[in-house]
Amino acid sequence: MPGTRKLGKPTDQRLAMLRALVTFLLEKGRIETTVARAKEVRAMAEKMITLGKENTLHSKRQVFAFVTKEAVAKKLFDEIAPKYADKNGGYTRIIKTGPRRGDAAEMAIIELV
Repeated sequence: MPGTRKLGKPTDQRLAMLRALVTFLLEKGRIETTVARAKEVRAMAEKMITLGKENTLHSKRQVFAFVTKEAVAKKLFDEIAPKYADKNGGYTRIIKTGPRRGDAAEMAIIELV
């Protein structure tokens, strides 16, 4: 798994959160979260898009094992990955938006380029 940030959560909760965030990012195209989470999500989302570009049975099984919605995995192979066919990485962008009002956590928007 890419990244070594623990994000203040046990392993099972952290992986579930990352799976959900990656799924929402691929589904909606952009999400708002903290900077640390955005950096972890970027690594996982770029790995999923790279797997989507291969379009083999093995890569499909790997994506279906990670992405929590079947429709989003299908969208990844049919729509998202072909857009990046000629690009080697750099599929996402992180834009810092400033501190969150409640706890002053640094917030960011992560979006597909």
